[in-house]
Amino acid sequence: MARIPRPPLKSLIDHFDHIAKVAGVDHVGLGSDFDGVSGATPEGINSAADLPKITQALLDRGYSAEDLHKILGGNLLRVFRETEAVSRRMQAEDSAKRTGSGK
Repeated sequence: MARIPRPPLKSLIDHFDHIAKVAGVDHVGLGSDFDGVSGATPEGINSAADLPKITQALLDRGYSAEDLHKILGGNLLRVFRETEAVSRRMQAEDSAKRTGSGK
């Protein structure tokens, strides 16, 4: 069976650009799960040790330090905080309904 060639790193960065232009940088995030993707990552990205290459490529494309902070974890943490806040609110509303104080 023929192997599909690894895409260039530029293709990955092009995807970041597209998402940032369509949805905004507040909706772009980078995660890494290298389990089971042997040979399926872009050229030059072989392990988590290579992730700084993505950071540098984004800097080279003109992303700011603030943008990188968001992309490299800030957006994820913001979404987690918002999700936890919604969960707490929903639990409080449910508790109030069960005790009758939410009427």
